[in-house]
Amino acid sequence: MKILQILPSLQMGGVERGTIEIAHALHAAGIPNAVASQGGPLVEALDALGVKHFTLPLASKNPFTMRANAARLAQLAKEEGVTLMHVRSRAPAWSTMWASKQCGVPWIATYHGVYGTSPAFLKIPYNRIMLKGLRTICVSDYVMRHVIETYHADPAKLVRIHRGADTSVFRPDAVTRDEAMEKKTAHYRLTADIPVITLPGRLTRWKGQEVFLDALTKMRHRRLGVVFIGSDQGRTEYSDHLRALASRLPNETEVVFKDHTSEIQKVYALSDIVVNASSAQPEAFGRTIPEAQAMGRLVVGTAHGGACETIDDGRTGWLVPPGDAAALAAKLDEILDLPEERKAEVRAAAVKSVRDNFSTAKMCSLTIALYREISA
Repeated sequence: MKILQILPSLQMGGVERGTIEIAHALHAAGIPNAVASQGGPLVEALDALGVKHFTLPLASKNPFTMRANAARLAQLAKEEGVTLMHVRSRAPAWSTMWASKQCGVPWIATYHGVYGTSPAFLKIPYNRIMLKGLRTICVSDYVMRHVIETYHADPAKLVRIHRGADTSVFRPDAVTRDEAMEKKTAHYRLTADIPVITLPGRLTRWKGQEVFLDALTKMRHRRLGVVFIGSDQGRTEYSDHLRALASRLPNETEVVFKDHTSEIQKVYALSDIVVNASSAQPEAFGRTIPEAQAMGRLVVGTAHGGACETIDDGRTGWLVPPGDAAALAAKLDEILDLPEERKAEVRAAAVKSVRDNFSTAKMCSLTIALYREISA
């Protein structure tokens, strides 16, 4: 068995991280594997593992480039002895299907998100390519329901494998109290004794930063630290708009915007509550929730999409209606007022839930089991 993972690029997103995690698990299991993409900073992680990376213009949606990619992938599969191709995005999925026909190597896909369907006569046939392989992995039950309802997919060809948090990295003791306090006070310049609410995620409207900021204006608790972690990816008009909204919050509310961090564990550790406020559309899975839960943080998410699977409302976190700033404000006030015993109970249940159901180790184990099943 030799696996070739195929994706547009190796930037710093969730799809890319999942690719590296599977490559690492395959390498650890002694299973030969390689990755093909347009490249990016995470190629270094493959180099460190000794996993080959093949650079192709797989992010291109140009039909001529996609056809050329198919020929290159077919040749690559033959030369490298690939027995199964695993693709993670639509444009390279077309190339992978054509390559499979040329070289006879089977392929599967992972449906990482819910793609737009307008205009339907173009997008639905284009998106349906993700269902043309031997199997399609869906990253949540929400995604599985979507592809069945929207594309009339055969349920027998679908496999639900939740994405996961690396519980060897995200764990309650990953960051000491002193390290978290230093990050809070020295790096983010937040007052030492104020509770902190963090919203991680790139700055884009559907992630709900505006709803969160509106909720902060409605809260009884005003002496707060608020941390936004995420790049605006060049959308400076939106990030400037968010900063303008934040400037109108009460003086007691201290707000920090950070484009990114290589120490997200410390950010979770300094946070009392981590929020996922995605409102305009649901998260397909929402990895920040189980990451924060695995660190023993209290979490609040919106009651749609993948959050309904990772949060057991009232037991491992809390859910609020999407787009409802008043409900979010009331829930945040309620959580801050909880007795410490109740908070500890929720934290412990959240850590156990991630370890049992949403770990990277489980995701990798189930994915490799699928590879073995198909290759048998």
